[in-house]
Amino acid sequence: MGYTSDTDLSAHLRRAMLDADPALSRYNPLSRILVFDQFNSGTHGWTELIGNHDGEGNLDTVDDHMKDFRPPQLSSCTFFDVGTHGAMTGTYALKVATRPLAGHTAVAIRRLTMARKGRVQFETYFTYKSEASSEENRAAEQAGAGEWDGNIHPSEQQFGAFTVATDICDTRGVRYHTVVRYQNTDLDNRFTRRWMYPVVPEPTPREHLQGKAKLGPTDDFTAPDPEDWRAFGEPQSFCYNEVPTKVNWHYLRWQIDTETQRNVELQVNDRVYDMRDVPVPAYEDRYDSLDNLLNFYVSARTHTNVRNFLFLDSVLISVDW
Repeated sequence: MGYTSDTDLSAHLRRAMLDADPALSRYNPLSRILVFDQFNSGTHGWTELIGNHDGEGNLDTVDDHMKDFRPPQLSSCTFFDVGTHGAMTGTYALKVATRPLAGHTAVAIRRLTMARKGRVQFETYFTYKSEASSEENRAAEQAGAGEWDGNIHPSEQQFGAFTVATDICDTRGVRYHTVVRYQNTDLDNRFTRRWMYPVVPEPTPREHLQGKAKLGPTDDFTAPDPEDWRAFGEPQSFCYNEVPTKVNWHYLRWQIDTETQRNVELQVNDRVYDMRDVPVPAYEDRYDSLDNLLNFYVSARTHTNVRNFLFLDSVLISVDW
């Protein structure tokens, strides 16, 4: 095999090294791997998102909607019928679980910073499920959330949405969020199965303290008004595999550019979405003490009184710095 340049040879050797590692070969990272979180060995810095509190550590000052985001857990994906399912590789996945309360959101965050600006890529293998068997599940079915037909299970219609997002701030204090959300059902529990983005910045604790925004415990903290969400691309269905205890893992790759403060593209399984025209609203105010902020968060949101779960097998974040 001939190579036209040292760059081509270097790229080939790098890909060969990645392919030689079974854990990395399923990913397509940019030139430098920033973090590779394999949850079979721990939570790797993913933690519960909690709002800001005053200098005395008074947790009563945390915003209402952030007081119960729930910590992520290591899960062996154990279900009542099959026992321990396990993750895609190894035993444990990272589980983000909501309360059985319509509108409740569970959030896990990974806090990093940027050594410089440029392209950043988030990759993961994930799955989502609703509560397998519970009083809440049966109540939702009786309320008209779907009937079992031997194929589609009512629990599939009881999953609301999951979100992958960032919280970024540069050295000038310019802060913004890039956000992709998969909405499985709308607030009336009808299937939509679409990718969405917000057209407004996420309300912050400072804005709440200033009286510019006030959210209740079950408000959508990313963008509270449903009218502030837009769909992009074509609807996409996932392999739910008929019942809530069959776990099939899906590939997600999302690329952004912190130099231009834009989205680039989203790949989910075999579908690739060009996101360069998806707007990224920045905050009007500047934010101090957040220089080079590069946070990632994932969330699950239920639209019924049924617990919703987002499972991540592993996460790889890479950059072109």
